[in-house]
Amino acid sequence: MEHGSVGVVVPGLAGRSIIYPAVMAPTATAAPKKVLLAAPRGYCAGVDRAVQTVERALELYGAPVYVRKEIVHNKHVVEELSQRGAIFVEEEAEVPEGQMVVFSAHGVAPAVHENAAARQLRTIDATCPLVTKVHVSARRFAADGYTIIMIGHEGHEEVEGTTGEAPGSIVLIETADEVETLEVADPERVAFITQTTLSVDETADVIAALRAKFPAIVSSKSDDICYATTNRQIAVKQLARECELVLVIGSTNSSNSNRLVEVAREHGAASHLIDNHTQVREEWLEGVETVGITSGASAPEELVERLVGFFRERGATDVSELRTVHEDVRFMLPKEIREELAART
Repeated sequence: MEHGSVGVVVPGLAGRSIIYPAVMAPTATAAPKKVLLAAPRGYCAGVDRAVQTVERALELYGAPVYVRKEIVHNKHVVEELSQRGAIFVEEEAEVPEGQMVVFSAHGVAPAVHENAAARQLRTIDATCPLVTKVHVSARRFAADGYTIIMIGHEGHEEVEGTTGEAPGSIVLIETADEVETLEVADPERVAFITQTTLSVDETADVIAALRAKFPAIVSSKSDDICYATTNRQIAVKQLARECELVLVIGSTNSSNSNRLVEVAREHGAASHLIDNHTQVREEWLEGVETVGITSGASAPEELVERLVGFFRERGATDVSELRTVHEDVRFMLPKEIREELAART
């Protein structure tokens, strides 16, 4: 660190500490003096597992390794993996017969597994275990004769994968207003499931409306919204109370990242979604003393580091972390990867 500079040490991924150096730029224009980092932020266990799965597959089998859809919803991650030899395709039909394909963290419908088998593809399933749990609930409720109400965003890969488990039994809704017009075959046999990356507060409103209309409605024993989505929204609520502006690092197709922007705005801060530091606009910073930074569950920490460096260069001298919840969740790599690693040791 340069003489006379000020730095802050912030816990990083895998127990590492990241030092953000203070770099004073004499040409810095109007900018916040204080930077506040949300904690937890960034990679969740499911994303970490999925990204590692593609990395390990490339190491073990060599390029190319095909990946159906984006492994996680982050442009930076997808570009980096592409440079290492991953080939991203929209559908399994695009994968040459007999080749290896990784299924993304968002999960796939049973039909995708069937199509892959018909093409003799070697498959590695990187579906987040928490998404798999929702799939299991959907199958169970359908087998028991329930009409299943799924709360989620139409067109999202996770929703497509889950509804594919029981397409004849699942009805998709997004808002509480849609509940009023819902009609089901048997109001006494209704269950609900949710996409794992929704707004906690908005989903609570939808669930309340469902319970009011269908008093006998049932659900899984535990919430479907994942721990990381919940924790990052809790952190952003607190962050928004301390900052005039909250910047969320994440790609536009990342559901959980978009929800973080909404939550920040709902709790009193201006907020914008950015892919990286180059997208920060000057007008956002006018009159801002404290800027908050967080990142979606599929955004790597290095993008946060670059954004902090951007503000350091503009004169920010106070960088600190606002921790609300401690996370210590890890998921094992997919069975196919673990077995291959074991066979080579």
